[in-house]
Amino acid sequence: MVIAIDGPAGCGKSTIAKLIAKRLGFYFLNTGSFYRAVTYNHIQKGLDPRDKESVLKTAKETNITVVNGDICIDGKNVENLLHGPDVDLNASYVSSDPRVREIITSLVRSVASNMNIVTEGRDTTTVIFPNAEYKFYFDASPEIRAKRRINQHPEGQTYEEVLRDIIQRDENDRNKEVGALKISKDAIYIDTSYLTIEEVCEKVVSVMDK
Repeated sequence: MVIAIDGPAGCGKSTIAKLIAKRLGFYFLNTGSFYRAVTYNHIQKGLDPRDKESVLKTAKETNITVVNGDICIDGKNVENLLHGPDVDLNASYVSSDPRVREIITSLVRSVASNMNIVTEGRDTTTVIFPNAEYKFYFDASPEIRAKRRINQHPEGQTYEEVLRDIIQRDENDRNKEVGALKISKDAIYIDTSYLTIEEVCEKVVSVMDK
């Protein structure tokens, strides 16, 4: 069974998807982390994340595995390194190349085969798992999402900088030629702006209990 969740950055997808997976005994798979891993690896090489040919080369060469739910590159756990400002701002550029998306989509589907999973990202309900048994779209205002990001990562950026980056990233994600952030026609829409994590989890689980 596949439970797929889409939505913009900072709307609570990862946290809630992890809790739902734990509650149901499913495997949590974050599709966006695979693109972030390529982005992180590319930046670590000192390369330009907007240079499509060099990004494609990095995507082909990056050995991504999942160990105990964490993303690893060449066996090294990099899960906690995938949400820095540089990765946040450039992941959407990396994921905009159809050739890179083909590589990552194939990898994600391979990981998810023959498993019960909860997965989240930008196009999990529309492209990667269009036949998922359950589809959800989480949303929240940019201001709320900026506050959440500051609370999670208080060091470094100001609220204004984070808000600006989120608005720019939303624009990038919604206007991609491939894999754009869209609401699937059969997805259940949930605004998480003023809901607790537990309240959103209950909404999701209640749909599955019907």
